[in-house]
Amino acid sequence: QVQLGESGGGLVQAGASLRLSCAVSGHTGSLYAVGWFRQPPGKEREYVGAISWTGGSTYYANSVKGRFTISRDTSRNTVTLQMNSLKPEDTALYYCAAGPPPATAWGKDPNRASWGQGTQVTVSS
Repeated sequence: QVQLGESGGGLVQAGASLRLSCAVSGHTGSLYAVGWFRQPPGKEREYVGAISWTGGSTYYANSVKGRFTISRDTSRNTVTLQMNSLKPEDTALYYCAAGPPPATAWGKDPNRASWGQGTQVTVSS
């Protein structure tokens, strides 16, 4: 079991950048992957991307590909979501999660992963 905590959210203008961090604690030796999800106002939670904890391979939703970058620091047990060229439609509550792959399945079945509490990102036009 791992525990996760997000930080770095805030209010920015369209076109700006923001970096979110996810601190992972607990039994990190059993980690397979860490993913990012977001839930826009009034909408369902959606997959943003994920990173393999051991190999570092990254995967992204088409909506963020080329703008968002996920990285991890295994020595500090942190995962970072670098968001560039932000758009108003990126406004959402952002969560990090950890569990066995595929990360794309966690949104539909949240019990497959451990989740943080979320951090709000608001992009104004």
